[in-house]
Amino acid sequence: MGSTSLGSTARQDDFRADTSLPSGWYEVGSTSYSGSGFDRGHNCPSADRTSTVAANQATFLMSNMMPQAPNNNQQTWANLENYERTLVNAGSELYVVAGSYGSGGTGSNGGTTTTIDNGHITVPARTWKVIVVLANGNNDLSRITTNTRVIAVDMPNINSINSDWTQYITTVDAIEAATGYDIMSNVSSTIQATIEARRDAGN
Repeated sequence: MGSTSLGSTARQDDFRADTSLPSGWYEVGSTSYSGSGFDRGHNCPSADRTSTVAANQATFLMSNMMPQAPNNNQQTWANLENYERTLVNAGSELYVVAGSYGSGGTGSNGGTTTTIDNGHITVPARTWKVIVVLANGNNDLSRITTNTRVIAVDMPNINSINSDWTQYITTVDAIEAATGYDIMSNVSSTIQATIEARRDAGN
């Protein structure tokens, strides 16, 4: 995400099924989360794509959503998203990877819910994000060094979550261990070894 991603386009709020999915894939609908106690939580935030109407509308495809406990989505996760935009407005560009893992979250209905929409959607136990922070520029991969700031967070998908996202700072290594992903695979292994093991100090 960089300054060109941000503009003055209003939030479109046109949640809809992603009809471009491969044939036979289940298409989550705009009302698939209704009554579940979970928000339609954006992976890529609407407010990060305000350059054009089309860019903002793309964030409302249900394939960009995960079931998030309301306080996770509207407070902790949102506070981190707002912080990311302050970095961009201060002259940084960000590479952001986000997702979820596990099964079983606690939404506004209480208890533990493992699936919604008649079993079609898994409610994750955790939500995570990795943010690589660079000064605006070109040839980004070549500019990543052992001093590059990387913010990694791993949050419980529960409604009793602390609103302070810095309470959930972790390492890229820990997220990779939990998810099985190799998140910064294009970065040299020697640089990865340093920046994936480092825990950010927060804001």
